[in-house]
This record gives sequence, structure tokens and C-alpha cells, in this order.
Amino acid sequence: MIFGNTPLDQAEGAVLAHSHRLEKRSLKKGRVLDSDDVALLRDAGFTSVIAARLEDGDVAEDAAADRLAAALAGDGTTVSAAFTGRANLYAQTAGVVLYDPVRLDAFNLVDEAITLALVPPYQGVEEGQMIGTLKIISFAVSGDRVLLTEEIGRRDQPMVRLQPYQSTPVGLVQSRLSGTKESVLDSTMEVTRARLHGMASEISHEVRCDHTTDALAQAIDETLHHGARLVLVSGASAVVDRRDVVPAAIEQAGGIVEHFGMPVDPGNLMLIGRIGDIPVVGLPGCARSPKLNGFDWVLQRLIAGVPVGRAEIGRMGVGGLLKDIPTRPMPRSRRRASNGDGDTASARAPKIAAILLAAGQSRRMGSENKLLAELDGKPMVRHVAEALAASKAASMTVVLGHEADTVRASLADLKPSYAYNPDYAEGLSTSMKTGIAAVGEDVDGAIICLGDMPMVSTAVIDRMIAAFDPVEGRAIVVPTRRGKRGNPVLFAKRFFEEMGRVSGDVGARHLIGNHEDLAVEIEVDDESVLTDIDTPEALAKARGTEQGNGG
Repeated sequence: MIFGNTPLDQAEGAVLAHSHRLEKRSLKKGRVLDSDDVALLRDAGFTSVIAARLEDGDVAEDAAADRLAAALAGDGTTVSAAFTGRANLYAQTAGVVLYDPVRLDAFNLVDEAITLALVPPYQGVEEGQMIGTLKIISFAVSGDRVLLTEEIGRRDQPMVRLQPYQSTPVGLVQSRLSGTKESVLDSTMEVTRARLHGMASEISHEVRCDHTTDALAQAIDETLHHGARLVLVSGASAVVDRRDVVPAAIEQAGGIVEHFGMPVDPGNLMLIGRIGDIPVVGLPGCARSPKLNGFDWVLQRLIAGVPVGRAEIGRMGVGGLLKDIPTRPMPRSRRRASNGDGDTASARAPKIAAILLAAGQSRRMGSENKLLAELDGKPMVRHVAEALAASKAASMTVVLGHEADTVRASLADLKPSYAYNPDYAEGLSTSMKTGIAAVGEDVDGAIICLGDMPMVSTAVIDRMIAAFDPVEGRAIVVPTRRGKRGNPVLFAKRFFEEMGRVSGDVGARHLIGNHEDLAVEIEVDDESVLTDIDTPEALAKARGTEQGNGG
């Protein structure tokens, strides 16, 4: 890759290194300059720009990120489309992340421009949580280096996979001493139940008994007879030796003690044994608290079916200091960072609602409802709905109005949500506001799609969602073709209130101009984002006919 000051006569096809705000239009960092861009720069008085030019064998940043992410992402993971050289990995379901740290190191040592950051191995994660981010640092990287890292990522099996939690019936045994309060046992029951809930499991049977070997052995046996596939023993007094009451009870119930103690604090006094193929865990005292402790690490693996023995527990000392200390306060609290403007950052895929505007009267089309006009064997609006249904949008809401029942019938098998706009005759803004009001409070943003733009693909929609990141200043995402802005447009939730104040037959495109610093453009390689079909002539052209009337 050639990087540096680039004369304008060599700049076409180069990647712009720094943004420039010109009189007619802004050219942003990372844009691949075309002839129109070069002309604009020349008209603005530029003779050169700082840019990157790819050489033979180079792989552009997004293409490299997509290839490498696809190679290393294994079972239970999903990958976002690359944007500015970054592709994120997410958990498809709740479970435990598995990978070899040595292999990760080898991946990151190939080239300084290729980086992969992952959550710690064996970390329990929620569905949709980000588990890794792959970033190509420069605008392009050598194809040879991509091939080498691709091989490390793929090898015999993809580097990163997720072992999902397996629904497990759990037996809970709690023992009492003379001074034990029932409220303490009740609290332990609820804390344990909450832990298991996030792992698709539940307490199938609980027994409370005296803190004696005989009573505990009988209680363990009772939980097994009630179908427990994992037994948790919370003793009234902490286990302090392999010959203490709880391990003795496990052995009396026909089991063995596999390991006592762990290099994690809180959690040192945990014990793990087995009766046949069923694990039995002697809980440390900290397990009565909902805060993260060493028991969580063992429980997550057990519920996911990941082996946990002496060797695995012995290796948990790396990062095993979980206790709150002044230089590392509250490491286990779940916090969401905010940029001060109502946009939140969290380690999960953005939840984007798709709003399909399908309420209009099609006045320019004549007597025919353009949304129901047949194109390639199906109604025009269905093309848009199918693209949204196949995308990474978390939901799809169709706004109905004119000929609502017929439009609904054309989409019924796709099972979207619907919102009816009684004021559809008053213009586009009313449908947009109806859709925004219907998507709920738990979304991060919404992509506003027009029903008369059937050429927009799922790939374009997914690229827009991948580019969305309000914390990094990408709160509005708009597609472009040769520098001209098109549709659909993705808006962060922070703009919903402002969008609700729009009136007339207009959308919210003015917000892009009002918030240029928060907008990002996605250049596409076809005319789909500029092509709306709202006249008979446009319909005839789309159908590939030469007739002037699309009928």
C-alpha cells in the first residue's frame, strides 16, 4: 500500500485519509475517491490529498476483516459486516466462550495491522453479547498476511466458538446449625435460582437438613432421586478440609471428591466432587452473594457441559482476583457507559428496529397502488419486506394505511408487526411517527424503509447496521451512490423525539444535515438506494419493458 500526499491526478480510486468539508459536500475519511470527488477537490483548490493507494496483492480493510472474521468464527457465534476495517463477533445464544489463548497470540503476532480482541476464555456471556472485535488497523493489508492469519483462524476448526448452556435440573442442599436463620437459607435459594435462570436451568428440588454427614448424604441422595443432574451443597459452615462434613457426605452418598480449593478470591473454599457422572459442588460462602465469584466460573462451565477438573480449576488464578480493591473498584457490576447524549454503549449487537412505510396512497402512480404492483412475480412491497426479514434487524414493523388489508395479506407469512396510521393521507411524516411510536423502548435505533424501493438488498441493510455506533459518533447511517444520498436511513434512538415533531409529506432527512457530525455515509455499488418506483414510467422501466405506461 502506498500512503501519503497524493496528487489529484493519481487520487481516483485512492482511500481518503482525512475528512474534508467542502462547500458542496463533505468527503469523509475512508472514502474511496471517484472522479466526481476529485473534481470537487480540484474546484475547492486542492492539488493533492493525503490518501492510501492499494497495490497488487493488497486486500482492502473491510474485505480483509470480513474474510478473517468468517474464518475464525465458529459454532454459536455470529459476525457483523465489516465497517472501517472492523468486524464484531457476537454470541448467538447464552453460553461459554471457548478458544485457545496461544492461538490468539499467534493470530495477533502475524502483522501489526491485523488485531483481534476477545473476552477472556471460558467467560459466560448472554445472547447477543459482543465477544470479540477484529480490526484492520490500516486501509489495506498484504494479501499474504491475510492468508496466513486466515489459516490460523480456521485451522482444524474455527478459533472461537460458543458452548451453549444446557437446560439442567439442579438439586440444592442446604444444611443448618442451631443458630442458622431460615431467612439466610431463603436468600441463598433465591440467589441460586437467579444464577441458574440466566443459564436456562432451574432448581428442580431443594432439601434443608442438619449439618451432619448422615443428613447431608441422605439429602444429596434425595435430590438425585428427584432427577438432579447437578447437585449444589451449601453447608452451614464452610468446608475447611477434604475430611470435613460436606466432602464426607459426598463420599458416603457414593461419590468421590475431585478437588478442594481454587485460586480465585472470592471463592477459595469451593469443593467439587462427582457421584457417577453427576457433579456435586460444595459451595463457598461467597456463593450466597449475587456478586461474581469463583463458583460462577465453575457453574457456567458445568451448565455448558465444559469439563471442570483439577487442572482446569488450577488454571483459574490468571485474573482470579475478583475482590474489590481501591485501584479496581466494582469489577463485577454491570454498567452501561453513556456519552452524555442518551446513547449507551454495551457489549452487545445493536438492537435495530426496521420500520417499513407502506401506508401511502400512490397518487403519482394513478389508480394502481404501487406497493401492490407486481414486480418479478410478487408485490413491490414484499421485496422490501423480504430483504428486511432476512437482515440483522431485530424486528420489522409495517405501517399500514391505504388498502391496509390487502397490503397486510401480501406480507402475512413473513409475520411482521403492524401499526395502523389513520392519518396516512396527511403525508409521509405521519407514517414515520406511527412507526417510531410502535417500536418500543428497548431498541437502539430504527431504520426507516420506503415500500417503493424494492431494489434495496439485505446486504445493504446489514452494512448499515454494522456501521451504526452512536458512541463512536455514527448515530445516523445513510447509504450513498456516487456521493448522492439515498434511502433507507438509520437513526439512533436519541433522534426519535425530534422525528416525532416532523410534519407534512416529508421524512426526517433534514436531521442528517442538522447533525452532520453524527452521520456516516455507506457507499454502495449499485443504484438501489436511489431507485424509488412511484410512477408508471418507473414501474415499466423496473419491469424491463419499453412501454411508457406501467399499468
